[in-house]
Amino acid sequence: MLWIKSLHIIFMVTWFAGLFYLPRLFVYHAMADDAISRERFKLMERKLYWGIMTPGGVLTVVFGLWLWLGWFRGAGSWLHAKAGLTALLVIYHLWCGGLMRDFAADRNTKSHVWYRWFNEAPTLVLFAVVFVVVFKPF
Repeated sequence: MLWIKSLHIIFMVTWFAGLFYLPRLFVYHAMADDAISRERFKLMERKLYWGIMTPGGVLTVVFGLWLWLGWFRGAGSWLHAKAGLTALLVIYHLWCGGLMRDFAADRNTKSHVWYRWFNEAPTLVLFAVVFVVVFKPF
């Protein structure tokens, strides 16, 4: 099971790398004022979302469920809290996908300042997940 736990952590780091970087690309994309830059950001965003973030997120959830079903049965409410926080990350991930589609279709209506604030959400969830997993408060 340590292999599964290790893979879960590796893919979680991969997923979070994308969750941190894609909204930062949105900040720069929202500030871009020339067509070449906007097209470059569209390409970078698509490759990050489909090539790194989505596989990382899917494999994080798969290995997390494998751990939960095979090892952590009866582990306590902390695991339910972690699952709830993971659900929030999945929603955030899907929201990022929708924002990416808006940029791809040149329909973005949000400012770079909005994206700067939006970029902070996964950091808060990461802190919460780490504290719940390490301290197991319930």
